[in-house]
Amino acid sequence: MTPAGIRPAIDNLIAARQGGARPVRLRPELTPGTVDEAYQWQDALLAQLGPVAGWKVGADSPASEPFRAGLTASTVHQTPARLDGARHNVIGVEAEIVYTLAHSLPVRSEPYTRPEVLAAIGSVHAGIEIVDTRFAAWGIVDRLNQIVDQFNHGALIVGEGRRHGFEIDPDRQVVQLNLNGETVTRKRGGNSAGDAVNLLIWLANGGAASQGGLKAGAAVTTGSWTGTLFVGPRTSVRASFDGIGEAVLDIV
Repeated sequence: MTPAGIRPAIDNLIAARQGGARPVRLRPELTPGTVDEAYQWQDALLAQLGPVAGWKVGADSPASEPFRAGLTASTVHQTPARLDGARHNVIGVEAEIVYTLAHSLPVRSEPYTRPEVLAAIGSVHAGIEIVDTRFAAWGIVDRLNQIVDQFNHGALIVGEGRRHGFEIDPDRQVVQLNLNGETVTRKRGGNSAGDAVNLLIWLANGGAASQGGLKAGAAVTTGSWTGTLFVGPRTSVRASFDGIGEAVLDIV
């Protein structure tokens, strides 16, 4: 479909972000038919929202094809963050690990190696992602529509971190999530994607190609360690990763 043909669907999602009507789904004639098309539509959305300042990337299992979404600066925040819950349709909170890049990884023909990707990382942080939807309700659209809608991204809070130790054991890392001062989750492991560095390698070697690759300064969040917990306004969220740090969010 031509960019002009995509525009009505993108306009619907942008209007929903601005308080307009939320579509139940994109009309069949305005729905991507393949994953590649869905990413083209997501890129068209990003072109309207602003420059990409970060990424979310994840996978259903270590063997699954990852998925990604570009994030714009308006939804990336530093801890401690305070956000208006009324701006969201749903508020799903997830504890995540976020990498920031010290060096760019531009598109090139030769694949980046694991040591090259690790050398491009500047720091690793605790994070909180709010997942949301611009559609009428949570869980009513398929994955292709979710990809177009920034794969359910609402906001990212980048917390405390460290500038070393970027290879994190997905089975041994301890994560804790507190809501309003009460611990709701504390466990070892939990990220369905497994090794998060593999997600960065995938992004560097094609996942981010349509945006020119990965740029220095970008924050990349690498999937939930706690699942999604839906909360309401007036909720204080604290996500901590042993040895890394914590991220704090107040939803008002």
